[in-house]
Amino acid sequence: MTRPSFGVQVFVGMAIGLALGFVARSYGVAGLADGLKIVGDIFVQLLKALVVPLVFTAIVASIAALRDLNNAARLVAGTFIWFGISALIAVSIGLALGTILQPGAHAGVSAAAAVRPDTAGSWLDFLRGLVPVNILGLEASTRIADGAAKTSLSFNVLQLIVAAVAIGVAAVRTGEAGAPFLAFNASALAIFRRILRWVVRLTPIGTGALLGSAVVRYGWQSLSALGTFAIAIYIGLALVLFVVYPLLLLANGMSPRRFFAAAWPAIQLGFVSRSSIATLPVTEQVVEHGLGVPRSYAAFAVPFAATTKMDGCAAIYPAIAALFVAQYYGIPLHGTDYLLIVLVSVLGSAATAGLTGALVMLTLTLSTLGLPLEGAGLLLAIDPILDMGRTAVNVAGQALIPAIVAKRQGLVAEPAAAEPVLA
Repeated sequence: MTRPSFGVQVFVGMAIGLALGFVARSYGVAGLADGLKIVGDIFVQLLKALVVPLVFTAIVASIAALRDLNNAARLVAGTFIWFGISALIAVSIGLALGTILQPGAHAGVSAAAAVRPDTAGSWLDFLRGLVPVNILGLEASTRIADGAAKTSLSFNVLQLIVAAVAIGVAAVRTGEAGAPFLAFNASALAIFRRILRWVVRLTPIGTGALLGSAVVRYGWQSLSALGTFAIAIYIGLALVLFVVYPLLLLANGMSPRRFFAAAWPAIQLGFVSRSSIATLPVTEQVVEHGLGVPRSYAAFAVPFAATTKMDGCAAIYPAIAALFVAQYYGIPLHGTDYLLIVLVSVLGSAATAGLTGALVMLTLTLSTLGLPLEGAGLLLAIDPILDMGRTAVNVAGQALIPAIVAKRQGLVAEPAAAEPVLA
């Protein structure tokens, strides 16, 4: 008996997860809701556990491989240029939708919901983020919850990339003495990739559990007060994902159908996990094996894009949200304000790398425009629902740009791209 394709398995898992989520929410089945949450959390934790070793070993290996590429500088420059081009298009769409739909003028949310966020963006965060706190970019944070202090560990992927690049360059420049380390790194990378394939096989189960848990936790009732804002966001996300990205692919001689067929597993996982970092291992897999991007370039471009390429969180969302806040408080914006929004969106995602993207990007935009930061609190009620679509677009862009740059440099391996992805 032939096993269904990976895409079909994921679709079936999502359908079952949605059904279970609606049952748990409609009938108050606490055990089912808890089960969905536990399974989903475990799946995301497995992916996150692989991010640090995969990113570190992959980038060190890519530095070693880049020795044999004559166009490394052009690849890096092309990556940044296309980051900027796609972000500029996305923020322009956001500004147009915010101006036409006027979401702030039609909001039903109470002014009492305006709360100044605990986290705010700063242009200095980019400079701080470039300097690793330690070799793996690990960071500890402590917060007070239920009267008790809780400490959690996280990692800054941008710092991890900087450390891995430095170590990779040092190993290459060391010459013969660095060869054993590079050989060990290549072996470790192969091992972690094998583990990744095992985890990826759980995607249908994990995706269904995450989607079902999201239905249980958030529902859709809270959308009523901010319906116009949510509609504007999702229209913008859909335009970028299904219009702008296909046009960019066609303009570069690439097939949109083939791109989405390869990248869809990562886009789906981004939607339900709401984390580009958790999706990173899968994104890297589909870029290499589904889109034919050489590992030496993808191992650098995809992790870097996962921290700095956020068309959903850093372009569409802050543009529409900033206009929402201005309209809600009756503060007029002028041409220079619109230009500032564009500037923040194109450059701001890099400046907030390693932090909570959407909230930090919004507060960074509001503070740059001189708008009240409390306005960000008006939108927090439906942020998880919006974050699903934002992250899906982020992940799609993180796969798109390396594919375009590799295609323009003549590096796409057609035979490898034809191989099944994550099957």
